[in-house]
Formats: sequence, structure tokens, C-alpha cells
Amino acid sequence: MNSFNTRTAQLSLLPFLLFIALFLGSGLMLQAQGVERAFQQLPGHVAIIPALMLAVWLHRGKLTESIAMLVKGAGNSNIITMCMIFLLAGAFSSVASATGGVDAVVNAGLQLIPAGFVLPGLFMIAALISLAMGTSVGTIGALAPVAVGFAQQTGTDPALIAGALFGGAMFGDNLSIISDTTIAATRTQGVPMKDKFRENIKIALPAAVITLVLLMALATDAGAVSSESPQWLATIPYIAILILAVAGMNVFLVLIFGVLMAAVQGMFLTEYELTALGGDIASGFADMHGIMILAMFVGALGEFIKRQGGLQWISGVITRMAEKASRSGNRAQQLAIGWLVFITDVCIANNTVAIVVTGEISKSIAEKHNISGKRTASLLDIFACSAQSFIPYGNQALLLSATFAISPWDAVTNNYYGVILLVYVIAFVLLGRTNSRKD
Repeated sequence: MNSFNTRTAQLSLLPFLLFIALFLGSGLMLQAQGVERAFQQLPGHVAIIPALMLAVWLHRGKLTESIAMLVKGAGNSNIITMCMIFLLAGAFSSVASATGGVDAVVNAGLQLIPAGFVLPGLFMIAALISLAMGTSVGTIGALAPVAVGFAQQTGTDPALIAGALFGGAMFGDNLSIISDTTIAATRTQGVPMKDKFRENIKIALPAAVITLVLLMALATDAGAVSSESPQWLATIPYIAILILAVAGMNVFLVLIFGVLMAAVQGMFLTEYELTALGGDIASGFADMHGIMILAMFVGALGEFIKRQGGLQWISGVITRMAEKASRSGNRAQQLAIGWLVFITDVCIANNTVAIVVTGEISKSIAEKHNISGKRTASLLDIFACSAQSFIPYGNQALLLSATFAISPWDAVTNNYYGVILLVYVIAFVLLGRTNSRKD
């Protein structure tokens, strides 16, 4: 790449930096002013619009050419496929919630908590529910009100309860087949979800076990936890989609089947009216509109950066840094992929978008250094979810803060799983054998 192209490549990154400055800067400023839900006042899919305008201006081409480039990026097959899956995942979560499936899973889990082990018990319940639902925010939304009752009933520090819930929710979000982070990681790397799951669980499960041991040591409460009698049959849709997805069924079919199963079980168990199904599906679609628009706009922005050499320039910088750090195997390159998505997520406070933004760069590094697609997808998801555990302005921390009446910082600093996961994945890469695309 000659010096002119290098300069063009560097300039192509300015719109992305503008997006980060607008989204992160406005959130931090409003939070300092005490504005409620500060980071939701200028949503990401709105903050990125000035960045797209700057990208069009920097392109210096005909307006019709710039618009065509924007549309091509937004209409990328991976982006559109991802958006369709987002819609179906939203529909399933909405229908399952309306038919009592969420309450059934929550109450079923509560039956399993031994007295005196609220912290590890809540972590496990949150992990299982998030694994089935595919969303950490949805899991926190479903469990947080009950978890507040745990704190009141047992006298446990609310921040500890919030941290355990936070960690469990991120465990499931990281691993779930229907999680938007899994969808983004596997689609950008072109690998089956089941392969990423098998690679991912080798890191996430040991980190979760270590977290459980720590939470058991911290569990000093002795109060019993009461809950409504669970309807075990209502948990079948959640269990079914997990089994089918791990078995390798197409994710579109898995989610459609899950919606139908949730509706049917609701009709028999909760007198759910089938006439409400269309409205609930539409509600689920609406819940996903923000992330869909942002994903499409990020794809558009990425097209400008890619066309002007920005991705190649970043890839070259990261690769050179990694090669200086290590001359053996591809461990440094694996960590470079992880830190790239980690830093991106810290900046934009959205792990799914961080994966989308860095997915193509990571794939380029992986192909050059013989890193398998499933390892790359796993690293993207793990580092992104770990980063989300460290930021007090993320959706998860803000939701916990509002529900538990604690500061977002308290929620973050008591989420031990996020720290343990980050330390464990670094050790796993550094101490494990060199990964290759044949693995």
C-alpha cells in the first residue's frame, strides 16, 4: 500500500471514531449530569448517522456512488441474515414471555436453590435462563425483581446479588446458540454455531465453575427462598430449542419451531389466546429494531472503511504488534483479535455491534495466521462479553442499577465472572497449544 493509500485508509477511520465520540461522549456527559438512562438518550443507531454523513463526504466520489456503497454495505448478506435471525429471536422471547414460559423457567430454577446458597444458585439460574433465552438483558429483566427479594429476605448485600445475576446472565449470553453475539460471531467468521459452542464452552465452563466456587465461599446467608409452584411443562419450549440448536438444526427453523411451541403450550397451560400471537410476534420484532438498524448502518460504515483500505491498515497494525510480541505460533494473534473486540466494546458499549465492527478484520488476521474460524468466533464472543462486564454504562449494568437501587459501578465491580472469564481466556490462549484451521 503506497503512502497516499495509507493516508486514505487512515482517514476512512474518522467516521467510526466520530460515532464512538458521539455515542460514548454523550452518554458519559449525561451520566455525569445525573440524567436517567443516559446512554439511551442518544441511541447508537442515531449516533451513527453523522458518521455515515462524514463517510460519504470523505469518499469524495459522486453522491450516487457513495449511496450505492452505503446500500451495498447495509445490504451485506451476513448483515441481512443476522437481522432476520434477530427478528425471530425477538419473536420467540416475546411469545415465550407472553405465554408464561419465562415465569415458568424462573420459578423452576428457584425450586433448586438450597437455603444459604442464594449467590451461587442465582448465578446458575441466570446462566441457564440466559443460555435458553439468548439475551443477558432479557434474563436480568426477568430475574432482577425476584433477586431483589432474595436480598431483602436473606440480608445479603444487594450489590453481591446483582453481581451474581450479572455474571450468570453474561455466561448464557456468551454461550447461547440464539444469542445475538453468537449469531454475529459465527456469521462474520462463517462457521456453524455448534462448532463455536463446543469451542466456547471449553473456556466459559471452567470460568463459570471457578466463579461458582468463589460465590459459594461468599454465600453466608441462611434464609430459605420461596417461589410460586413452577409449571414444568411450560419450560419445554426453552429446553427444546436448546437441544435442537446444539444438535445442528438450522437456526431459522429452531426459532420458528420455538415460537410455535411457546404459543401451543400457552394455549393449553395459560389460556393464551391464539389471536394475540400476531401482536406478540410484532412486539418481539419491534424490540429488535434498534439493533437491526445499527447493524445495517455499521455494515454501511464498514463498507466505506473496507473500500478505502481502513480494515487492511488496522489489520496490518495489529498483526505487526502481535508479531513483535511473539514469534512462536499464533497466540499473540489470537489475543490481538480478542483485545481488538474488547476495546471496541468498551468504546461503544454493545458487544454485538463490537463483534460486527471487528468481525472482518478478525477473519483476515485469522486466515493469515492459520487460526480456526471456530476459535476466532469464540474469542470474539468471549472478549466482547467480558468487556461488557466491565463497563458501568452498558445496558446490563444500568438495568441492575435501576432495579437494585445501587450504582452501575457496584454492579460491575461485583460481577466476578467477567474478571475470571477474561483472566481464564488469556491463560487458555497463552498456555494452550497453538491453534490451527485444521483443529
